[in-house]
Amino acid sequence: MKELLQQTYGHIFEEKLIDDIVRVSLLKDFKEDDVLIDFGDNIKKMPLLISGAIKILREDFDEGELLLYFIEKGDTCAMTMACCLGNVKSEIRAVAETNGQVIMIPVENMEEWLGKYKSWRNYVFNSYNNRLKEMLSAIDNLAFMNMDERLLNYLVEKAKINNTREINATHQEIAYDLHTSRVVISRLLKAAENEGKIKLHRATIELINTKY
Repeated sequence: MKELLQQTYGHIFEEKLIDDIVRVSLLKDFKEDDVLIDFGDNIKKMPLLISGAIKILREDFDEGELLLYFIEKGDTCAMTMACCLGNVKSEIRAVAETNGQVIMIPVENMEEWLGKYKSWRNYVFNSYNNRLKEMLSAIDNLAFMNMDERLLNYLVEKAKINNTREINATHQEIAYDLHTSRVVISRLLKAAENEGKIKLHRATIELINTKY
């Protein structure tokens, strides 16, 4: 575990903090589509992502879900940290976007290190700031963007996460993440293909003239 931590967080954390993390934490493997945290869970550990990607979803008033943001290698989840520190039940669902590994840190150590290590304190505050920006962006998407723009942003983000121009996702899965219907997504994907932005294949969607 120490080698993985040094590779991912060595430029952020000092050696003593890395040793403390190794001493108290658990390394966990996960598979694509695994639910790592669910609504209503009592969260006792905070995740540090070593590899892979996780999408963070928020339950809405209609009992659906809304995609808030993705976390990637080197990230943590600000919503999870808030639940840990506030000793409240989870208000998010964390679902694995890809296979990967995560280090789970007990909440009591997380609190202790805020006063003990400047690098940890900076990491936590920066994580809050970064996730806040992403949530504001999600709010902007909902408030100001048309669904076709939201769909294209979603595809670009998925491509970045997986480092490929081909997105493996069904129309229903995309509709679920964007909280709309499969019919709407299928129509918008076909329109985007006609505009030369994407290419629809049997099981994938390929970005054509779109940067990611």
